[in-house]
Amino acid sequence: MRSDDFIVLNKEYVFNTYGRTPIMLTEGNGCTVRDSDGREYLDFIAGLAACPLGHGHLGLAEALYNQTRKLIHVSNIFHILPQIELAELLAGHSFADKAFFCNSGAEANEGAIKLARKYFHDRGEHERFHIITMEGSFHGRTLATLAATGQTKYRQGFEPVVQGFSHVPFGDLNALDAAMTSQTAAVMLEPIQGEGGVKVPSMNFLGEVRELCNRRGCLLILDEVQTGMGRTGKLFAHEHFGANPDIMTLAKGIAGGVPMGALLAVNHVAEAFVPGTHASTFGGNPLASAAALYVIGQILSPGFLEHVNETGNYLRNRLEALASRHEVVREVRGLGLMQALDLKIPGAAVATELRERGVLVNCTAETVLRFLPPLIISEKEIDVAVKALDGVLSRCGGS
Repeated sequence: MRSDDFIVLNKEYVFNTYGRTPIMLTEGNGCTVRDSDGREYLDFIAGLAACPLGHGHLGLAEALYNQTRKLIHVSNIFHILPQIELAELLAGHSFADKAFFCNSGAEANEGAIKLARKYFHDRGEHERFHIITMEGSFHGRTLATLAATGQTKYRQGFEPVVQGFSHVPFGDLNALDAAMTSQTAAVMLEPIQGEGGVKVPSMNFLGEVRELCNRRGCLLILDEVQTGMGRTGKLFAHEHFGANPDIMTLAKGIAGGVPMGALLAVNHVAEAFVPGTHASTFGGNPLASAAALYVIGQILSPGFLEHVNETGNYLRNRLEALASRHEVVREVRGLGLMQALDLKIPGAAVATELRERGVLVNCTAETVLRFLPPLIISEKEIDVAVKALDGVLSRCGGS
């Protein structure tokens, strides 16, 4: 059967919840994927940043195989060795003291919202349950994370939304300060807005938010679901800005494509969760934890993050060179291997033509081409992608 045949079956049997690209990927190796018709593509999406080690990584496959021979899943009513080792590893390389594991970024963010509310409830401050997030943010598709998300389009049709959320312009400290009240429990934001168009704040913004939260007695929650796990050239993006949170969420790249989310917190906040307050059947199961241990071990290995910084700078420079030649480009922005080309025209058609030329990129925020390649990408592969993009931009907008 060809891709078209499977696409018909997908339409018949699978919920229509995704605007799917009309190809079916069946295998991959490194930064290259292949569809069911045998065509190869350079992957600059990487499962939306979920595959930092690329595809078909033998070390990750071996780690998964070895764990399947021992235990795939047991309940969290038992102690789980790989989970304990993973929590220790994350605590040892972050601000956090404790970790809770789940299956996705939305679940991690849902847990962060619950934890912030429970923290103040336990302190007797029952009225402090409001959380301020940023306009243009994206925190998930559960009811609470939809309310946290600062984009109206995602909430349409699901009203009434969960109460207790407000949104202020991203990067506007004065607006954030003005929005705070005696009911504010936390500020929740992405260090770099991903789904919102790869928007990078000023280098001072996170530090100023941290100081403001300290002054107003609020918690700071950082959503590093997309920016974490080496994506920006540091293990966590907030390290670029010199501001530690009280709570942080992770997912996507943490286990190399195996479903996992994580909620990290400092001790005095983490203590608000006790048995019965929060749980996840599959969270931190032996298989996912073994995958995450391997992936994080690779990211922390000598030279890995240096490679991300070098190739990230190389990609940025190549994109800026394109921008200087093509008037259709509005701006280049990003950090590390999380880069974006903001266009003056809709980006979907550009992404489609790039796919036809063998390069997969994602269009977000209508006009933004988002580049999220595996963190093992090479300069040679970047050259191939940029050459294809150069040709597409010449056709779409002139030069």
